Amino acid sequence: MSDPGRSEFGDFLRSRRQKLSPKAIGLPGGRRRRTPGLRREEVAELAGIGVDWYIRLEQGRAISPSVTTIDALARALRLGKVEHAHLRALARNTGRRPFVRESVPEAIRRLVESLNQPAYVTGRRWDILAWNAAAADIFPAFSGAAEADRNILIYMLTDPDARRLFGATWADEARRMVAQFRTTYDLWAHDPAFLDLLARLWQGSPEFTTWWGAHDIRGVASGQKLLSHPEKGLLRFQYATFQANDDPALKLAIYTPL
Repeated sequence: MSDPGRSEFGDFLRSRRQKLSPKAIGLPGGRRRRTPGLRREEVAELAGIGVDWYIRLEQGRAISPSVTTIDALARALRLGKVEHAHLRALARNTGRRPFVRESVPEAIRRLVESLNQPAYVTGRRWDILAWNAAAADIFPAFSGAAEADRNILIYMLTDPDARRLFGATWADEARRMVAQFRTTYDLWAHDPAFLDLLARLWQGSPEFTTWWGAHDIRGVASGQKLLSHPEKGLLRFQYATFQANDDPALKLAIYTPL
């Protein structure tokens, strides 16, 4: 019997197995395969575990793989550092409480409002929880949207203003965000609040369906954003994010003009 808390673990294993070609690990091509990627028995052999055991893991059965098994699977599937950490997190992911929208402590809110650079705070579901005047000047939707719509992904993927603001970089930025969010979503996949967000993104963005199906994940990193503002013209920012000690679910993003 499959376990809802383990299904994302199995789905992630399957997605990586299907992306890994036999040639990449030195296996002969042989006759044409009916499905892309490696076979289950090939992954099991590479990881040094039984085929039946591996099948149970992909099916999301209520079993708990050891750290040794997880690490062996990561090596067999040629997982990168972020993917390996994600697999470990999925294996530990049991018994979460229902998601509740976070609140921002007054000290953090006042800090954000005092900054001259665009800055805002997001929660675990990427809801926009606090922002300053400089951020609202660049992203008017932060102030103009209803609370239910005040979410980075809803803005980026369903708001035409976001496409115009990011211009030629929109697709790359949006896809990167989807891959970063997938890392969090997999840990909350059966929570009603996350399912509601997912349904809205499916309905509101044709591109999202394709990107989500790829099951890409990425870690959070600093970088640059190039924006085409309707009044300010071309803007280039260096951005960085920070976790709050008060609540690690809170993430502060700061944009420094270049």
